[in-house]
Amino acid sequence: MRIYLDHNATTPLDPLVVDRMAQAMRDVWGNASSVHHFGQQAKAALDEARTSVGALIGGDASEIVFSAGGTESDNLAIRGAAEALEPSGRKHLVTSAIEHEAVLNTMKSLARRGWRVTTVPVDASGIVSIDRMREAITDETALVSVMHANNEIGTIQPIAEIAALAHERGALFHTDAVQSAGKIPIDVKALGVDMLTIAGHKFYGPKGSGALWMKRGVRLVSPITGGRQERNRRAGTENVPALVGLGVAAEVALKKMATEAPRLSALRDRLEAGVLSKVPGTERNGAVSPRVPNTTNISIDRVEAESLLIGLDLAGIAVSSGSACSSGTLEPSHVLKAMGLPHARTLGSIRFSFGAANTDADVDRVLEALPPLVEKLRSLTTVGGRK
Repeated sequence: MRIYLDHNATTPLDPLVVDRMAQAMRDVWGNASSVHHFGQQAKAALDEARTSVGALIGGDASEIVFSAGGTESDNLAIRGAAEALEPSGRKHLVTSAIEHEAVLNTMKSLARRGWRVTTVPVDASGIVSIDRMREAITDETALVSVMHANNEIGTIQPIAEIAALAHERGALFHTDAVQSAGKIPIDVKALGVDMLTIAGHKFYGPKGSGALWMKRGVRLVSPITGGRQERNRRAGTENVPALVGLGVAAEVALKKMATEAPRLSALRDRLEAGVLSKVPGTERNGAVSPRVPNTTNISIDRVEAESLLIGLDLAGIAVSSGSACSSGTLEPSHVLKAMGLPHARTLGSIRFSFGAANTDADVDRVLEALPPLVEKLRSLTTVGGRK
């Protein structure tokens, strides 16, 4: 039996999502822009999904722009706001060093076009400093983008405070909430953000579905040109079945959140405590709190994470690494590197992210399998000059 502990990468579809998507693919196949019965049927399905997504984050349905996922929504927010504000003379962008590549690489792309980008560092807590943000944001800043929860270590950022700083300087504020939506309560009004990104496949919805919440009055120039879908904000015929699935996933997440969050937090904490006590040379990465309830990132001394992942997978346990193998070269996670962790520690870090199907038995299995695997790998592998 296999155990899946990589829910921050993606989640399985909720059974209700599967059923409703199948129904939509079979029965709701019209183009939502068409004025006849079939088109209006599709439009009604999108309107229902829009309302459900809005409810998940405390926003109005009219402020939801559907997309094909988190990366597209981040691009729409950042590129769209930058282009809309360019005539004002504001050509400065601010972000953090631990953002998802969808944000960081979009910022780099704009920098190549003449935008000035300030990337604010973090310390070992993995939480963005309010004081450093205050120093970075100026009267020339057009947009600030800081993620709500980090995908690798789970830390929750002080979004409301940073958004207030941005607004004091007349800048817009965007947050990538891909790793927090569906896991913890979100209220866009309480956070004070101007734009917020979500992705369906992170909370048991389909891949290829996402949304950008836009505060009423925010102007964007869409990077995608074409028809007038999504009120001229995202051209292209809507993927009705996928967006129906996104809406259902939002409904399910909202209903289950109050009970599911503490359950996942208990599993996470038990696993974390067990690993730290049973495996010598282990450390938690990032602050204990605030974190999303399902995520822990642990470094294991004198073990390369890639070898550990392979060994765990052979034991039927799926987790992920804080490092990535690219062209045969092991490179450290940019998040852990930005936190100032030693190189060897970044290469020996793994992430466990829990989800709906996980149980105490899964934790027991990991705590049974991990210690002997680490001992075996340490006996075979030399990392950082030590054996």
